[in-house]
Amino acid sequence: MKLIWGCCLVLTLLLWSGEGLAGVLADRISSFPNWESKPTVAVAKGDLVYPDWMAGNWNVASTLIDLAAPLAPNIVTPGFESNRQYLQQPILFKVRFQPEKNIGLISNYTSKKAQKIVADRTFNGLNIAKAYLGDRAVLSVKVDPHNPNRQITVLKGEKQLISIVTSRGTETPNPREFVSTEISQQVFRGESDIYLNEVETTTAYRVVRGGENGNSASKKIEADQVTAIYLSPQDPNYFAAGGHPVALYRYRLELVPVE
Repeated sequence: MKLIWGCCLVLTLLLWSGEGLAGVLADRISSFPNWESKPTVAVAKGDLVYPDWMAGNWNVASTLIDLAAPLAPNIVTPGFESNRQYLQQPILFKVRFQPEKNIGLISNYTSKKAQKIVADRTFNGLNIAKAYLGDRAVLSVKVDPHNPNRQITVLKGEKQLISIVTSRGTETPNPREFVSTEISQQVFRGESDIYLNEVETTTAYRVVRGGENGNSASKKIEADQVTAIYLSPQDPNYFAAGGHPVALYRYRLELVPVE
């Protein structure tokens, strides 16, 4: 259960359109670990649209640099202590961001317009899950073809992680920075138990090198990311938590193009 709980956290990576007030989302990153509640963001509609400079195939190094349990010792989530094993240990995987695929009669029309850049959620989710859990532990990742906000990860031993994005927001402080937040309802179905929670992932991306004059080979993107875990109303400690996050994980991401 502890290992799967760790997977529940990392599967939200790089899978995040709503608009936030300027600076509000970025301020959440800088205020870690002093988070009091979830941000006020819009209901998720459609897919998350990234800036054009995110397009392409990337090698990612994700490093957990800090974690906190604000309500400990009274409330500590399953697997929190075991996740300390990932501290300062870079986890490597590949992801890609590509033009949004259009389905139906509007595809010819929209293809003539500037295409929106979105994450390849199936590809990314599968690679991230395997990087943390191993190839044999992850059987498949499926994204609802009619709803990019619903994803099912099938794990060995008849286990499933169902993740449904419910709300999100974005900010663009300048042309070389992009901040997003996404809140998801997650359901883990084990052989004999079910665990529910709510996960917020807030990420601040920035281009730190290259990309001028169309030169993508030398480009490098860095990001600060915080994943927060909130209890579901079904949890016996839900009211005691009072809307506060019960676990916080801070990551540093480095993305370089796949050669």
